[in-house]
Amino acid sequence: MRIMAIDYGDQRIGIAVSDAMAILVGDAWTMKEWKMDRAVKKIAEEVKARGVGLLVLGLPKNMDGTEGERAAISREFAAKLTEATGLEVKFWDERRSSVEAHAILHANGRKEKDHRKNVDAVAASLMLEGYLRSL
Repeated sequence: MRIMAIDYGDQRIGIAVSDAMAILVGDAWTMKEWKMDRAVKKIAEEVKARGVGLLVLGLPKNMDGTEGERAAISREFAAKLTEATGLEVKFWDERRSSVEAHAILHANGRKEKDHRKNVDAVAASLMLEGYLRSL
């Protein structure tokens, strides 16, 4: 069963999908979309096309572990994803995922101004790797 991890943001959404055995991260990309309903529709299409059986959604928490406004938006997004796909959505603590993603891009020689294009896909990959390791 393939697993899809989603790093939901205001302007871009990072997406990573595992291989069929749910062992490794396969594809990762960034979707430019800021309307929640359109994003849900596009993700539902990818879920169907790729045979995804589980969704992992980043849950933004404050550094003290509490949930703020962004977490509430992510929970709303999760409910819409479940409605559109019929799949369970597991939440994954995404604290520091973007910071780690920027560090990875920097270490690989990417210029800071080019990070925006890839940072969300890298963050989704990191979340998916963490979830797969937890299994």
